[in-house]
Amino acid sequence: MTMTKRFLSLALALALGTTLMAGCSKGDSSSADASGSSSAGASSASQIEPMDLTGITDPFLATAGLAGDTVVATAGDYEITADNLLYWLNYNISYTLQQYSYYGMTEIPWDSDVGGVTAEQSMLYTALQLAAFYRLLPEIGAQEGLSIPQETLDDMDADEAYFLAELGSETAMEHYFWMAMMTPATFRENYLAGEMNAMLQEHYFGQDSEGYPTDAEVLSFAQDEEGYYRAKHILLLTKDMENWVTNEDGTSGYAPLGDDVVAEKKAQADDLLAQLRAADDPVALFDTLMNEYSEDTGLAANPDGYTTCKGEMVPEFEEAALALKDGEISDVVESTYGYHIILRLPLEDLDQFRDALVSQRMQDKSEQWLEEYPITTTDAYDKIDPSDFWEKAQSLQSGAYNEIMAITEAKEADSSASSSAAGSQG
Repeated sequence: MTMTKRFLSLALALALGTTLMAGCSKGDSSSADASGSSSAGASSASQIEPMDLTGITDPFLATAGLAGDTVVATAGDYEITADNLLYWLNYNISYTLQQYSYYGMTEIPWDSDVGGVTAEQSMLYTALQLAAFYRLLPEIGAQEGLSIPQETLDDMDADEAYFLAELGSETAMEHYFWMAMMTPATFRENYLAGEMNAMLQEHYFGQDSEGYPTDAEVLSFAQDEEGYYRAKHILLLTKDMENWVTNEDGTSGYAPLGDDVVAEKKAQADDLLAQLRAADDPVALFDTLMNEYSEDTGLAANPDGYTTCKGEMVPEFEEAALALKDGEISDVVESTYGYHIILRLPLEDLDQFRDALVSQRMQDKSEQWLEEYPITTTDAYDKIDPSDFWEKAQSLQSGAYNEIMAITEAKEADSSASSSAAGSQG
């Protein structure tokens, strides 16, 4: 395997962020990528003055003025050290900037108000909660009688040995991890804590556990808590979907069809509904009429209906669909787009919602643990200046990135030269 591929594979392995439960309006749940900090260093290396790494042995001391083993807080009786807190602070700032970039923002307004504290204080406290959570995971796992498989430990040892050989020295390998504001030790701790998190989830809510969510629980969660529903519709348009206009009052939208055409569409919708009401099997007939008459431009991509949730569809459609029981057909419903006849359908593929429910229940567990093991900070915690740390961390990460890229390019050049020499001799 080439150095470049291994470089990318470990960048993925550094993604240790917690699963972020996304609401239905935001699509599927996702995991934040803690390797974003190294990506940020790569993309902005030309804009940031790289730190001279000569003589630096502790990246946390160089960026925050605290040695990595400094105790900054406790969760119950368990100590949280600066290296883990600062890793999560770097992660939190990187993730926040990634979100800001969607709105064209490139800097954090450090002094802005976030729930009564500054953005700076909020990000530091969020990092502290993450560090506490990851610190507790091995302890909770041990209490539950769980242990990391030896195979996982052996794989980590093998990967570390590989990178040491590829990078050529312990120092270079240390600097490699600095690109994500980590050391090999903090990487190992957090990675194994993440593995324990997965094991605890399986222990509490896996298919063979007592806490495995039943179909009824999943359905209730999806429909009642998350607001998901599924429906088909026959749509007869009263707007010209190829003609966007600006009205005299300054508003804009699709141009309305003529009154005569709209009246014809309403009469047609009434006729289709009458056919459905008179049918022995209205659900089967619905598909036939939908495929023949519906003018929904999304029909081809959604022949089995739309799985959506509250707030995503036009209000008239949503209100009518949610008023139906599974298998029921609405009256003719008028919206800004036209006339709808809606068939409510049962939700399918409950497993996708089961995963979300399990994630929520694990989130509840984590909050419970943080209550059982309250966080207490030390004086060292109060000395951390997040904005100053971030500025220095970017500089350190840029210096580390440049060093690792130089090693990578030199190895690739040597490999290319060796291949050329071998070819000329052949």
